[in-house]
Amino acid sequence: MASLSTPPAQPDDAPEPYVGLAADTAEQLARSRGWDTVRAVPPGTFLTMEFRSGRINFQVEDATVTRCWVG
Repeated sequence: MASLSTPPAQPDDAPEPYVGLAADTAEQLARSRGWDTVRAVPPGTFLTMEFRSGRINFQVEDATVTRCWVG
């Protein structure tokens, strides 16, 4: 039986400070802090609920982050 791969370490970074930033600034900051995947979506977008280590999500309205969560 094959062993399961170890997921990448998640950055020690809180999502709250990203709220209110310009979307492009937030993405650059997140990548510089070690996030493997940065996902920006408009409000009301249907998303799957699987947790993915190393991913940060931004809800973006008018080019500004209005909500942020990890996974």
